[in-house]
Amino acid sequence: MEKPAHRKIKLIWDFRGHAAAKTAEHHEKHLAEFIFLEKLNHNITGFSHFSDMHSMAYMVVDESEMKSVRDVLKPHRGEVYEET
Repeated sequence: MEKPAHRKIKLIWDFRGHAAAKTAEHHEKHLAEFIFLEKLNHNITGFSHFSDMHSMAYMVVDESEMKSVRDVLKPHRGEVYEET
C-alpha cells in the first residue's frame, strides 16, 4: 500500500495600501530567514502583487509544522499548497 503524501500548507500574509508591494517583498525576506533559522523542511517563499493596493507574502510548510509556525508568525490565512 502506498504511503499518503504529506500535505504542504501555504501560509499567507496580506498587505494593503500604497506600500503593500514593498512591504510584501520585505516580509518575504524575513520568512526566508525564519525558515533557515528554524531548519524547516521546505525553503519555499514568495510574494505576489494583485493590484496597486494589495500584495501578499507567503511561505510553505509541512502540515506537521503548520501549527507551531502559525502560532509564532500569525499568518492572515492559509491554504493547501499545490505544486505547479
